[in-house]
Amino acid sequence: MVEREDYLSKLLTWKDDKLIKVITGMRRSGKSSLLRQYQQKLLASGVSPDQIISLNFDDPQCEHYREYHRLYQYVLDRLVPDQMNYIFLDEVQMVPDFQKAVDSLFIRENVDLYITGSNAYLLSGELATLLSGRYVEINMLPLSFKEYCALKGPKEKERMFADYLTYGALPYLAAMDDPSEKVDVYLEGIYNTIIVKDIELRQQRKEPDPNRRKVSDLSLLGHIARILAVSIGSPISVQSIADSIASAGRMISPNTVSDYLDALTESYLFYPVERYDVRRKGTKRKLYIADLGLRRYLIPQQHWDLGASVENTVYLELLRRYSAVHVGNIGRMKVDFVARKGNCLCYFQVAESLLGQDAFEREITPLRAIRDNYPKTILTMDPYTAGNYGGIEVVPMLDWLLQ
Repeated sequence: MVEREDYLSKLLTWKDDKLIKVITGMRRSGKSSLLRQYQQKLLASGVSPDQIISLNFDDPQCEHYREYHRLYQYVLDRLVPDQMNYIFLDEVQMVPDFQKAVDSLFIRENVDLYITGSNAYLLSGELATLLSGRYVEINMLPLSFKEYCALKGPKEKERMFADYLTYGALPYLAAMDDPSEKVDVYLEGIYNTIIVKDIELRQQRKEPDPNRRKVSDLSLLGHIARILAVSIGSPISVQSIADSIASAGRMISPNTVSDYLDALTESYLFYPVERYDVRRKGTKRKLYIADLGLRRYLIPQQHWDLGASVENTVYLELLRRYSAVHVGNIGRMKVDFVARKGNCLCYFQVAESLLGQDAFEREITPLRAIRDNYPKTILTMDPYTAGNYGGIEVVPMLDWLLQ
């Protein structure tokens, strides 16, 4: 089990602060393992096992406590007086009205509270109101390429990157020596769990909203998921999805498409990325998938393309390193990503290759048109064009991913 150093570092930074640590992310991305690793860090630092209270609500043994009064009483009975108590509630959205137990625990003295969830509604509605300003969110992604290489050991990085793009980066699959025979079965199970279990929970638990339609047609949901998987890296709109479905013989309103899109993004299967216009803010957006193995599962092999997969990989890595990531443009020219940390911007172009003058000019021209002094980088799969071109860095992508 690879140690998730970046996420552990974030948790340790917030340790003992009077804030709820909320860890979100797609199912099987490693949230439960992260909690176990963090608990080991606590024990190694001298925390007593009695000070750690942990419940995983995906575990049938915890089914009895999927009622918030019982959950609250269970934890209350185990609090150690006059010492800090570390409470871990994994997949807490499985508990109806869990926010009431969470809020009641949060206000007690000597309680350091950690919760995880696989759906964005964890931080919506009543919980968001109760805990406004009292939590910090850590969004967890599947393994980075650097973590993937650490798990696989010393192997040729190009071969590992090919596997990374093909099979994805979910920790369980990455740990297999040869996942090729098992990958589709495992990914199918995860996909069905996300589509059926999490989205059904969304319908049951979300506060009633007369303007939101029930996401009950799983066939339609799957159809929209496949459209998004094919369209990775391309601007997409609710209307374009509705038009695509209509061309297949089914009429659907843009409002319905919007509700189904919300379901797919709230489950962290897809991440929407807003357009950042260097000169003025725009409204178009792209969507990227949380794991490329799931993309390969969703779409036929003939639709597979390296460019979209590489761009998706870079987006997820930027999401790990920066506080906000946008897709950008300047006039009619596009900038693949604009990443922000604090008041600093960084611009990124992603290219399979810069070999050939046309390809080189196509990628570097938009960056040259940006008249500020923030860093500008082109990430490329070819190792031959690396260097500094008038302040614009060209960096081999695999080296950058392993930094």
